Amino acid sequence: MLNPMSQASKPRTGAVAGATVALVLLTAMNFVNYLDRYILPAVQEQVKSEFHLTDNQLGSLTLWFFAAYVASAPFTGWLGDKFKRKPMIVIAALVIAGMNFFTASVHSYMSLNLRHMALGVGEASFGIFAPALLADFYSEARRNAALTIFNVAIPVGAALGYLAGGNIAEHYGWRMAFVASAVPGALIALLILFFMREPERTGVHEKAQVDKGTVLSLLTNKAYLAAILGYAAVTFSLGGISFWMPAFLQRFDGREIGAAGTIMGGITVVCGLGSTLIGGAIANSWSKKTGKALYYMPGIGAALAAPPALMCFFGPTKLILPMLGLAVFFIFLGTGPVNAATLNAVPSNLRATAMAGQLFALHVFGDLPSSKIIGMISDRTNLRLGLGVTLVTMLVAAVIFFVGARWAPKLHDTIEAPVAA
Repeated sequence: MLNPMSQASKPRTGAVAGATVALVLLTAMNFVNYLDRYILPAVQEQVKSEFHLTDNQLGSLTLWFFAAYVASAPFTGWLGDKFKRKPMIVIAALVIAGMNFFTASVHSYMSLNLRHMALGVGEASFGIFAPALLADFYSEARRNAALTIFNVAIPVGAALGYLAGGNIAEHYGWRMAFVASAVPGALIALLILFFMREPERTGVHEKAQVDKGTVLSLLTNKAYLAAILGYAAVTFSLGGISFWMPAFLQRFDGREIGAAGTIMGGITVVCGLGSTLIGGAIANSWSKKTGKALYYMPGIGAALAAPPALMCFFGPTKLILPMLGLAVFFIFLGTGPVNAATLNAVPSNLRATAMAGQLFALHVFGDLPSSKIIGMISDRTNLRLGLGVTLVTMLVAAVIFFVGARWAPKLHDTIEAPVAA
């Protein structure tokens, strides 16, 4: 009789092609997801002027976006572990596109907040379902490489959000920047609907029930907690810098809105993309020796990012751009590895729930409060001091990752056997 695990280690029929199609389409949608998210930072000075807002109120737009994002995450995670994820990914993508079209009719600050909240629900749903689905196509040892590719979309999408947002806003107004991003999202949603397949869920045991006890087990999973809390601290820094840096360049470096968007786009795509690929490759090689590499890589990146960020915010004007580039490079080193660490730390039947927990932590402790806190400090002092709080959270992140590495699980190089339907 054949050993079921030896059979499981062999690629299933069509698995490679199915995995590649899923990775390409979901990475493309993740690109659009982050393009949408970084349009607001690029155009926020126009938004501030039109609605006569303070920095505190500008920060509230992001706060309400992530409040809806976080509030929907637990239910979304439960759905992802109980039902097929492909149709829910398509719905989430169409919601994202629809909210961007809707922006053209927004003419009050309250409507803008409501628009951001609805967009947050769509982005949270996609952000939970997509990595959990990809995890069923790739083994633990290959998951970091796949998620590194998936997360390459973050710096590339963010870069185009800055670049397109700033330049479209300069010529056609800030609303058109959002509307322009809706078309590719709708098209990719249709491609996912017709060309991506739902993978079999994987797991070495009989299908487990997703109940209160198994979900609460995540709260005692030290490897999981270290990954998500360290990532939350990084996200506080990255979210705050990403949101406020275009305004910083306009206020302290004398840049026009289009130029600030172009600069941020260029730095993000060159430094962020290069760093994501380099960090993923180093962690992929290093993790063959130890699973701790998936924690060490983001820890090293967070620690190295703090000094250049300090010089960017408080140093002479001529150092703003080179130091910003270095800070962005180091922050993105751990993007792929930390997501792989999160998924590897939990059983297969809890992957979507685990991603929901990660998103909850990232935004409740990360970019939900960071933009508003920085805005509040900026209103009372200046934006330099507001951004200074991100230096503390970079160092906190490094400590969490290095301490948490002791609980990193060993990695396996086989696709787990599919669970019974």
